[in-house]
Amino acid sequence: MEPATRRHDLTSPAFLVVASVVSIAIWYVPYGWLALYPCRMFVTFIHEAGHAIAAIVTQGTVEEMIIHPDGSGETLTRGGLPFLIASAGYLTSAAYGAGLLALSRNGHRTRQVLTWNAGLILAVTFFLTSNLFGWIFGIGLSAGLIWVAIGVSERWAHFLLNLLAVQCCLNAFFDLRTLLWISQTTNLHSDAKLLETMTLLPASVWTIGWGTLSLCFWAAGLWNYARLGRQ
Repeated sequence: MEPATRRHDLTSPAFLVVASVVSIAIWYVPYGWLALYPCRMFVTFIHEAGHAIAAIVTQGTVEEMIIHPDGSGETLTRGGLPFLIASAGYLTSAAYGAGLLALSRNGHRTRQVLTWNAGLILAVTFFLTSNLFGWIFGIGLSAGLIWVAIGVSERWAHFLLNLLAVQCCLNAFFDLRTLLWISQTTNLHSDAKLLETMTLLPASVWTIGWGTLSLCFWAAGLWNYARLGRQ
């Protein structure tokens, strides 16, 4: 094994552990969420893009996609398959987080992965996002990812990619936890409430189902992370 490869094999798990500890600890720091605000918004873009892409793939149209400063979003669609469109947001963000987790294992691809993500957010901004805040933040987020990809050392870029991957998974989990609480205690509009109206199955059932699938995605992501380490 070449020295560079051995170094990446050692640093990747360490970065993942540190990124996980930092991500969990910062939730208990007053206003600590501000430090990870870009990660929160990254997940929102992926979530809303999941709704939009599901609509397009099922022969529907996207009326507008709005990104709010509080980290929430709205995607209004017409036509398509409502069942798939409503489910796509949470499942897309969970699957994307799992995929990013697996990709963060290989430090040699860090700059490429960050650049791909910058291009993805920029495409979502230009082709799907409807409001001014979404445009400004989407362009800024893409520029930030590019800066990390080319403007910092490979070691720091690798750690930040691990942090982004962990944040994607955690934010997807916390979003589902919040959705379950909303479904059980309020009548606020949500993707789960929409499916409850369509199918008569309680919103909590849909939330638990999405959560179960999300856990499967994350387990697959961790398995791939470990598998890449053995190659």
